[in-house]
Amino acid sequence: MSKPNVFVTRIIPGPGLELIQDAAQIQVWPEELPPPYQVLMEKIQGLDGLLCLLTDQIDRNLIQSAGDSLKVISQMAVGYDNIDIEAATEFGIPVGHTPGVLTDATADFAWALLMAAARRIVEADQYTREGRWVTWGPTLLMGADVAGATLGIVGLGRIGQAVAKRASGFDMRILYHDPQRNQDLEEELGAAYVELDVLLNQSDFISIHTPLSEETVHLFSTDQFKQMKKSAILINSARGPIVDQKALYQALKTGEIAYAALDVTDPEPIPMDDPLLALDNIIIAPHIASSSLYARTKMANMATENLLAGLRGERLPNCANPEVYE
Repeated sequence: MSKPNVFVTRIIPGPGLELIQDAAQIQVWPEELPPPYQVLMEKIQGLDGLLCLLTDQIDRNLIQSAGDSLKVISQMAVGYDNIDIEAATEFGIPVGHTPGVLTDATADFAWALLMAAARRIVEADQYTREGRWVTWGPTLLMGADVAGATLGIVGLGRIGQAVAKRASGFDMRILYHDPQRNQDLEEELGAAYVELDVLLNQSDFISIHTPLSEETVHLFSTDQFKQMKKSAILINSARGPIVDQKALYQALKTGEIAYAALDVTDPEPIPMDDPLLALDNIIIAPHIASSSLYARTKMANMATENLLAGLRGERLPNCANPEVYE
């Protein structure tokens, strides 16, 4: 009996590739950049399983082109807004993802961005490297205080909760906004539910942890920046399109808000002629919030488990569209 055919859109960490190789005929895209859409379209023909990343566009046309052979799509990510879930379900294809494992790594990185922005660490490092450090100065690179400040969390899911727990160690006042209020969590986390405009108006730091949806695209734009404190610092480790980058540029350039720290941009990677890159009061990381050794290896293992379960015709351990089994 011939082995099923699998395409993996990038080299993944850990033992996953070896496990897949034992169970399937495997092709792995070896480049740093993701495979072009046309390559995906060619590879999908007659494929039994696909292991992909957020950078891969898995749309209806691609799914339909796979024919009847495709048994599973396994994504090495928590989110799956790059996959047409409705089309996958319609064609009876379960879609795997990797929830839960990124929580601590992403919360840690959101805090790394918060602290780096508050204390202007990236600017300070550049200042030193440029040979501008000639003496200690009483006003040199003064930053924002974190202890006792007000933290506004937009989206109190797993990662938002983890960020709130870390804030308690800094004796911060914690506000949150989420479509679903959770009073049990409020007591546990010491967080107060407020409407978004109140959060914007009162927070010293605002950390975004809401999913990307039609409702959250450009959730932060000109009107929202006008409601924020001039001393406010914005952190986004969720999805790039949640923040209107043109409006963010104007807010930072004119001093409407003090600072921003982004792990995600729109598009990704950020174009080198984007005006945000000319500003000093912003930190931009290349989408690495989950890039800890443990988190990325665990993600790869979970994606492998989902893939192999789908190839065997078993229910995926972590399925984004469980209705496919109904």
